[in-house]
Amino acid sequence: MLSYSTQLIEEDDISAVVETLKGKFLAQGPKVAAFEEALCAYTGAKYAVAFNSATSALSGAYHVCGIQEGDEVITTPISFVSTANMFVDIGAKPIWCDVKLDGNIDEKRIEALITPKTKAIVPVHFGGKPINLDKIHKIAKEHNLLVIEDAAHALGSSINDDKIGSLSDMSIFSFHAIKPITTSEGGAVMTNNEEYAKKLRLFRSHGIIKKRVWNSDMVSMGYNYRLTEVAAALGISQLKKLDRFVAKRNKIAAYFDERFQNEKLFLTQKIEPHQISSRHLYPIILNPELHSFKKKIFTELQERGLGVQVHYKPIYQNSFYKEKFCEVSLPVADEFYNSEISIPCNQTMSMQDAAFVADTFLDVIHKCLPRESSV
Repeated sequence: MLSYSTQLIEEDDISAVVETLKGKFLAQGPKVAAFEEALCAYTGAKYAVAFNSATSALSGAYHVCGIQEGDEVITTPISFVSTANMFVDIGAKPIWCDVKLDGNIDEKRIEALITPKTKAIVPVHFGGKPINLDKIHKIAKEHNLLVIEDAAHALGSSINDDKIGSLSDMSIFSFHAIKPITTSEGGAVMTNNEEYAKKLRLFRSHGIIKKRVWNSDMVSMGYNYRLTEVAAALGISQLKKLDRFVAKRNKIAAYFDERFQNEKLFLTQKIEPHQISSRHLYPIILNPELHSFKKKIFTELQERGLGVQVHYKPIYQNSFYKEKFCEVSLPVADEFYNSEISIPCNQTMSMQDAAFVADTFLDVIHKCLPRESSV
């Protein structure tokens, strides 16, 4: 089955991991620092702090910037739950901003949600498509707010040739297996703020600083969120291939764009000329008349070998959020959830695979179309 997104592990990746396994350090060695340096060189950020997952990286980012109980954080509901979970765990409240039909936060709706309790804006680059950072940064500056990008989908994305990861107070990457590059599990916080970087390094390692000889001192609260040397070795190897992987994903996406350009039953995510998307996802947005057929479409696509998925159930629809906070319904976010299906688009695919995906998807869609709605 062709997966909507998956890893590509090659022989040099395996060799890098084996070499590290045979070496002196499996944890707290030189590979993590080398991976962080490579991330900075790639993105242009001054500092990178690697974590054992993007979730723990989000937790670190929220803690070190001073988000506290009672603060409000404006964010998107179209994301994986960890985007909000990690600041809700601190005691902050999510303020949901509706999205556009490309899945990204609607920056025009942010300002109306700001209150004296607002601490930060946390947008998500959905599927790798960059958000409107110029507008969001302008709003944040006017209201003295932090911008923390959940860039879990967006390593390799850019705006006007500026790489995502170097543009806001902090940006968080994911290196989960299905992301454009992988460390199997892993994440990182990118920042240009030296104080944040120092605090993040403490936070990921129990809040402990080493002194002389055997002495150490716990100076702040922290956890064991460290990335392993083995994972970092894989990350260093994979990062060298990121541009190739992103180019392959974009080649497949461009083919889909061409195949689907005259279709009336669904929309696709359009990337602006000044942007590059990592194309972590290739989302299809079904027209409303197909919403009632989505389960049938999804099931048949999987039966025919397409490992499709839906991204995402709005976070506020989860039972935990319904019980803890007032129930919310945002019209575009709800419509997006009812409409979205992610089809396979990844660097392991050939163009023959891409043709199979497009042919199969179009065949299934048109077969599921109600006869009275035929176009």
